[in-house]
Amino acid sequence: MRENSLNRRSSRALNKLLFTGKSFRFMVIALPLLMWLGYKEVKSQVVQPQAVLVLGGSTARLEREKFTADFARKNPNLPIWITGGSPKKTTERVFAKAGVDPRRLHLDYEAVDTVTNFTTLVDDLEKRGIKSVYLITSDYHMRRACVIGEIVLGSRGIIFKPVSVPSERSPEPIEKSLRDGARALVWMTTGYTGADEAKNKH
Repeated sequence: MRENSLNRRSSRALNKLLFTGKSFRFMVIALPLLMWLGYKEVKSQVVQPQAVLVLGGSTARLEREKFTADFARKNPNLPIWITGGSPKKTTERVFAKAGVDPRRLHLDYEAVDTVTNFTTLVDDLEKRGIKSVYLITSDYHMRRACVIGEIVLGSRGIIFKPVSVPSERSPEPIEKSLRDGARALVWMTTGYTGADEAKNKH
């Protein structure tokens, strides 16, 4: 009898914890979010990317371009968009040396930062019917790129698979991801990127 009484009290306590007050409200909010994130993860693993999107920002060693050139050789049927990358002739030389057909390259120089890396190209990708891409950037930069990509690419129904370029640098401060995520949300609702203000803060 005593054991049954303890079990009933434990059950009531558990129900109270799960289904009342702040815990219940948290579950109502968190469960759909977790399900959505799980769905996105599964979908990104199943869908085969149709293109490669590379974020510019290499050092003089051209690590992102060289990594992508090697990646492109292993994926010979994918077009390659490079946004805000190294100078045109320099980039073309890297890919030519790797034996990559220059007709696969789409070089864009409108972007001035990571947010505009996405916003300047997303409509072009959508118009071409591209629904999935490999997203290439340096490992220390990938967290911020993914936050922005989820918002900007996601607003057009485009999913991505992150492919990190190895480096010896530590990950960026999370504040950069939060800041640029907020900018991406503003862009999604207003079309304004806040690039000028962000540039002035650097």
